[in-house]
Amino acid sequence: MDTAGRIQVVPSGAACGATVRDVDLRRLDDADVAAIRAAWLEHKVLAFPDQQLSDSDLEAFTLRFGPFGDDPFFAAIDGHPHIAAIRRRADETSSLFAENWHADWSFQEFPPDGTCLYGKVIPPLGGDTLYTNQQAALAAMPAELRAKIDGKVGIHSARGGYAPDGQYGDDDADRSMQIRPNDSAYATQLHPLIRTHPETGAETLYSTIGYIIGIDGMADDDARLLLGEMYAWQTRDEFQYQHRWEPNMLVMWDNRCVLHRATSGYDGYDRLLHRTTIGYRAIA
Repeated sequence: MDTAGRIQVVPSGAACGATVRDVDLRRLDDADVAAIRAAWLEHKVLAFPDQQLSDSDLEAFTLRFGPFGDDPFFAAIDGHPHIAAIRRRADETSSLFAENWHADWSFQEFPPDGTCLYGKVIPPLGGDTLYTNQQAALAAMPAELRAKIDGKVGIHSARGGYAPDGQYGDDDADRSMQIRPNDSAYATQLHPLIRTHPETGAETLYSTIGYIIGIDGMADDDARLLLGEMYAWQTRDEFQYQHRWEPNMLVMWDNRCVLHRATSGYDGYDRLLHRTTIGYRAIA
């Protein structure tokens, strides 16, 4: 698929994902950006191999697709307040970061449109990122389950991960990644379980247990059962894409319609990626 005369977009063949070639992300014109955005909306996860990006280049690329998002629980790297280091040492013993399915920062009033990750130190094995297409999951959902979640509103919170007593809280030990838990994680935010993508108009499931701690107006036990049923469906293998990282590869994904999770398998190797967040952009 040729989207702009020179930018080559090669679909993954899975439920989402594509590789974009023949483009230098440091030298994009408006036509390039439009082509990349169109491919992003179509494939939801884009990988750009063989990119030589400085931290300033990464920031500039991010700003071509929206404002910077707010990353409330990450410390930024020196000199770049909108870049977080997703880091793990070869000998680290802490739990794997972001191993559960989630949409980034769904507990915010206006969650980010997307996320960019740039691979700086990539192990020779393991460490794949999994993505699951929530538009496809909803489209294929059995009518009985769809009827159960239609009109329901999820209660989102960061407390399970980033509160002082959360997974990455005060008792989290031997972690090289700079996570900053605090009491703001106890706050809640409401979002429908089914949302309309603001750019494509497509209906999609939104987020999952982990950040969704309940359903508005539903008893806790009933909500847990329904969220568990939804989770089992939305993370099925047929909706997934498994991404293999390479050094100097940038990946961007549409946070509005995919979930993602980290995987392990690289014990004994350092791993480092730099992350930016594409913030919410109101659509006129």
